[in-house]
Amino acid sequence: MSSESTPALVKGAAGVESTASGGPAPAGPPGRSPRSRSTAAYLRYAAGKLAGAAVSLFAVLVTSFFLFRLIPGDPVKQMTGGRQVSAEQIASMRREFGLDLPLWQQFTQYCGKALTGDFGTSYQFRAPVMDKISEALPATLLLTGTAFVLYTLLGIWLGARSAWRNGSSGDRANTAFALTLYSVPSFWLGLLLIITLSVGIGPVPGLFPTGGMESGSTTGFDRVLDIAHHMVLPVITLVAVEYARTLLVMRSSLLDEMGSDYLTTARAKGLRDDLVRRKHAVPNAMLPTVTLLFVNLGTTVAGAILVETVFSWPGLGGLFYQALSVPDLPLVQALFFVFASAVILMNTLADVIYPLLDPRVGR
Repeated sequence: MSSESTPALVKGAAGVESTASGGPAPAGPPGRSPRSRSTAAYLRYAAGKLAGAAVSLFAVLVTSFFLFRLIPGDPVKQMTGGRQVSAEQIASMRREFGLDLPLWQQFTQYCGKALTGDFGTSYQFRAPVMDKISEALPATLLLTGTAFVLYTLLGIWLGARSAWRNGSSGDRANTAFALTLYSVPSFWLGLLLIITLSVGIGPVPGLFPTGGMESGSTTGFDRVLDIAHHMVLPVITLVAVEYARTLLVMRSSLLDEMGSDYLTTARAKGLRDDLVRRKHAVPNAMLPTVTLLFVNLGTTVAGAILVETVFSWPGLGGLFYQALSVPDLPLVQALFFVFASAVILMNTLADVIYPLLDPRVGR
């Protein structure tokens, strides 16, 4: 076959193949675009995180069953309240709650029902466990949600100001005060607030209720004010203990951004220092803080147990304390699973969302 009838491939000086007639060589099979490869990498990353969360949840389910069976005490005898009961009655109660079965059979039944959302019947309340949790959940969400919003805003604001004035007396005072409160046990701080602001000291009268969620004798808007009045001390306790973590992360992130070239360029354009901080530095420093917010949301729900117990707040923490004193095994197991699940799911959500905010992660 002559060269006139079949164009030969000729490689140019730049290394690009072309035909003898000067046209480009026929294109090969199209490959995946960078965007599709990036999407596939993110999906693999997210699937790995979700699979890890599922394994962690199952591990919590198993742990919650065996852990609380190490607690000394007989739930059946605790439920009788020290009354004289016959051996037949005790055996009947054991059969009713499935405590007469071998441990392995109790475990398989527990896992099978838990996977369908059935955590059994409470020993002391004689009601489905999930019904009791549903009743107490709104009070916990109200308390922890209010505290979460307040300590997040406070931590971000103080952290940004401290970093921008790094080394100043205000920066040192803010950091020292936050670390001091962060190291204080929440139950101790709560008791201190009750003594000083609820009971009163000397001529100073008590300003707030010692516990509970409401007085029970108000309706309408007065009830809202009454609940807010009862919330003051437990919310202050949670905010004081938790805001330091947000402050320190925000401060560290902003300090890392302060030497960036884009901030120097913004200042060279004549922008005010406050505008440079708010419009340029703080948004870029928010990425680690956003991740921390999800983690805080999960740990705040679980960490409110002591605060709710100290202030007799009728939420999940108070319910957990009541269940632990019996021990009410189905209720304790379910609450432990709820608390641990909140932490695991919020951590997983943070891991999944962070690559969307910073494409360098998970690619």
